[in-house]
Amino acid sequence: MADTTGNTSGTGVTGGADAAPRKSSWRSIGPGIVVAATGVGAGDLVATLIAGSNFGYTLLWAAVIGCLVKISLAEACGRWHLATGRTLFDGWASIGPWTTWFFAVYAVIWGFVYGAAAMSSSALPLQALFPDVMGLEWWGIACGLVGLVFVWFNKYDVFEKVMTVLVGVMFVVTVYLAIRVTPHLGDAFAGLLPVLPDEKDSVLNTLGLIGGVGGTITLAAYGYWVNAKGWTSTGWMKVMRLDNRVAYATTGIFVIAMLFVGAELLHSANIAIASGDKGLIQLGGILEQEYGTATGKLFLIGFFATSFTSLIGVWHGVSLMFADFLARRRGEREARADELASGRRERSWAFRAYLLWLTFPPIILLFQDEPFRLIIIYGVLGAAFMPFLALTLMWLLNSSRTPREWRNGGVSNGMLTVAGLLFLVLCVKQIWDQPWGGVLLTSGQVRTGTAG
Repeated sequence: MADTTGNTSGTGVTGGADAAPRKSSWRSIGPGIVVAATGVGAGDLVATLIAGSNFGYTLLWAAVIGCLVKISLAEACGRWHLATGRTLFDGWASIGPWTTWFFAVYAVIWGFVYGAAAMSSSALPLQALFPDVMGLEWWGIACGLVGLVFVWFNKYDVFEKVMTVLVGVMFVVTVYLAIRVTPHLGDAFAGLLPVLPDEKDSVLNTLGLIGGVGGTITLAAYGYWVNAKGWTSTGWMKVMRLDNRVAYATTGIFVIAMLFVGAELLHSANIAIASGDKGLIQLGGILEQEYGTATGKLFLIGFFATSFTSLIGVWHGVSLMFADFLARRRGEREARADELASGRRERSWAFRAYLLWLTFPPIILLFQDEPFRLIIIYGVLGAAFMPFLALTLMWLLNSSRTPREWRNGGVSNGMLTVAGLLFLVLCVKQIWDQPWGGVLLTSGQVRTGTAG
C-alpha cells in the first residue's frame, strides 16, 4: 500500500542515528507475520467458507476490501508507535480517562471469555486427530497450559520464529486445498467485481465479511510487536510498511483460499456446514470423503495451526498491552518503545499476571454453559472495540500528538473513516443481535473460533 500519510518530508522526529531510514528488506519482516497469524482464527476461516458456500465467488471482492481496511488500521498503529516513541495505550490515555476505563473493562472481560474460546478452538482438531486420548475440555486445558509456558519463558524473537513456522503450515494447507478443489478462475476473477448477492440482509452479510477479515484487538497489538522487534524510530517506517503489506497479503491468501474451498466444494454440491469451529470439523470429514484420509488429516493439522497461532498470539500481544496499561496507571513515563524493545515488559509481573488471567479462570467456562450476562457484555465490548480503534487512531494521527510529517494524509483519513463507519454499523448490528434485540444466544459450550 502507498504511503498513507500523504507526506514526503523528513524521516521523523526521533533523533540520533537510529532515525536514519532503514532499507526495506524481506529478511526484516516479522511482526506482520505475527499479526496475520493471530488475526486469522478458525472463526474467520469458517465465516469465509460459509460465504463461499452460500454465494460462490460473489463476495470475493469483499474479502479483498477487508484486507485493505485492516492494512490501513495496522499501518496507523505501527506509524503511531514509530513516529511518537509512545505506545498506543499511552496515546489513548492522552485523549481522556474514558479510554482507560474502556480498555480496562474490555481487557478483563474479553480476556476471560476469549481464553476459553481459544483453548476450545485449539482443542477441537486435536480431539479429531486423536479421539481416544482425552476429552475436548482436557485438550483445551493442555493447549492453554502449553501456550502459557511457551509465552512465559520465551521473548519476542523466539515467539516470532515459532509463529512463522505455524504460518508456513497454515499457508501450505490452505493453498493446497484451494488447488485441490480445482477453482474456476474465470468465476473467481468475476467475483472481484463489487456485486451484492440477491439475498435478504446481503448488505449486512457483506459488511460482516469485510469486517471479519484478520483480527480485532491484535491490530492494536501490532505496534507493540513492531517495538518488541526492535523497531523504535521513524527510520523503520518503510520496513514497517513492507511488513504490514506482507501481513495482509498473507491474510488475503488464507481467506481467498478458503473462499475457493467453500465455493467449489460446498456451494457446487449444495452442502451446508455449521457456523463456528464445528463447521471446520465437518469440513474435515467432507475433505476426507472427497479426497482421502491424508487430505482430511492435513486439513486438521492446518486447523490446529490456525487456532493455536491465535492463542499464543493473544497470550503474548494482549499481555504486552495490559502490561503497558498498568505501567501507565502507575505513572511511568520512560520511553515506551525502548522499554518494549528491551524485553523488560515481557518479564514484568503485569505481563505474566494477564497471561495467568487468560489461562486459568477461563478453564471454568470449558466445563459449563455460557454465563448469560457475561456473554452479553463480551459481545457488546467486542463489537465496540473496532470502531473505538479506528476513531481514536484518526484522533491521534490528526492532532499535535503526532509529528506533522507523520500525520494522516487524505488516503489514510479516508480509509480510517471507512473503517470507522463500517465497524460502527457492525457494532450496532451485533448489539441489536444480543438477546434484547430478539436474537437469543444458544446455550451450550463456549463459542469458539474467535480470532484475536
